[in-house]
Amino acid sequence: MKLHWIPFVFLILSCQAKTQEAPTETILKDNGKEVVCFVYHRFGDGRYQSTNISLKDFEAHLHYLKTNNFQVLTLSEAIAYLKSDEEIKKTAVITVDDGYKSFGKNGLPLLRKYSMPATLFINTKTVGGGDYMDWKELQTAVDDNIEIGNHTHSHAYFLNENKSSRLKTFKNEIEMSQSIIQDHLKLTPKVFSYPYGEFDSEMKMLVKEMGFIAATAQNSGVIYEGTDFFQCPRFPMSESYALLDKFKEKANTRALKIISKTPDNSTMPPDKQPSLTLTFNPANLRLDQLQCFIQGSTCTITVDKKTDSSVTVTLQPKTKLTGRRRTLCTITIPDKKGKWHWYSHLWLESAVVD
Repeated sequence: MKLHWIPFVFLILSCQAKTQEAPTETILKDNGKEVVCFVYHRFGDGRYQSTNISLKDFEAHLHYLKTNNFQVLTLSEAIAYLKSDEEIKKTAVITVDDGYKSFGKNGLPLLRKYSMPATLFINTKTVGGGDYMDWKELQTAVDDNIEIGNHTHSHAYFLNENKSSRLKTFKNEIEMSQSIIQDHLKLTPKVFSYPYGEFDSEMKMLVKEMGFIAATAQNSGVIYEGTDFFQCPRFPMSESYALLDKFKEKANTRALKIISKTPDNSTMPPDKQPSLTLTFNPANLRLDQLQCFIQGSTCTITVDKKTDSSVTVTLQPKTKLTGRRRTLCTITIPDKKGKWHWYSHLWLESAVVD
């Protein structure tokens, strides 16, 4: 793990520590099944290193999953698996965002070679334009066992719009995209991906009310039965993150199964110094090796409460989080068998003040 290491020190939460007035989410379900989900964008396109994976690395990923007996499912199949009575299996999901031509040209043939499905999220406004797959290419992907997901029509920064009109615009874009996909591919997407991983609680509820079974975000981690299926975590695969040793590490990561968290939103507070309080079961975990990483700052860990069945920790940046629209907070803990358990939370600062 190449994360910034912070010792797990048993401290009493200071009366000066900042708290956030926000709801607490309680997560209790766990049937033992887990799904590791990866997100890709471009394939073999060296013009865009930040979103590209080499074909050598991508094939190495697929070969590793194949030879290590992972069942590879589409996202909707994975959600059904997590809810089912099927036996526990090592399970992975490959997702691809945006529908660039390099996926159809370079990524799809490798998936076909290894007989693996994937879920492709498309923004319908760009289909057939510039560097994006056209409808004929998308139909070929569907015929090759690729699930199509909704990524809105324009792939806009919806949090830049005032709250008074944001939800209506967001809904209109989803409906438009659903209709266009139905017209061209004769199918209705069941899964959704938030553009840039950005959403608020009302947007998330709307996606659920519109009949989708799951939605993906841009925080990393492992999906399990207790995950909020409308903000499923995914591990990004591009640049150095795509090296095989990094991929193996993520493929074998376990979920850090959260009992509750506060706050249950991603809003950056006005003082730019957010906090995140998590409660989880410490059984079989090496708490002395807990690690925390916050982009753009150093992480402070405070233990609020500890019993044999639960531990509550608060994570805070030591400095104000400025200069970033999205800031990821990640914690990892090894268990006594050496497996790492992972959880992350995204803080967002939109361009408008609601």
